[in-house]
Amino acid sequence: MRATVHVKRRSDIADPAGTAVLRGVRDLGYSNVESVRIDKIITLEVGATDPARARADIEAMCEKLLANPVMEDYEIVLEEDGDTA
Repeated sequence: MRATVHVKRRSDIADPAGTAVLRGVRDLGYSNVESVRIDKIITLEVGATDPARARADIEAMCEKLLANPVMEDYEIVLEEDGDTA
């Protein structure tokens, strides 16, 4: 089973890395870029047969390590045998 975790900084939290990239692309002449947000995608290969248990374990991982619950939101996408669960 494969799990993809999309971690995004909350919209009301400043994104210094995004601000630096925005400044850089504008310095390169791309003045039509209005904003940049830097997010993370984490892919996990999980040896689990129960999707509900896998999701619960991954949610716990997100709360404890993969995301900062104070500043970030996350979405978990599970794929089982090529299907999205």
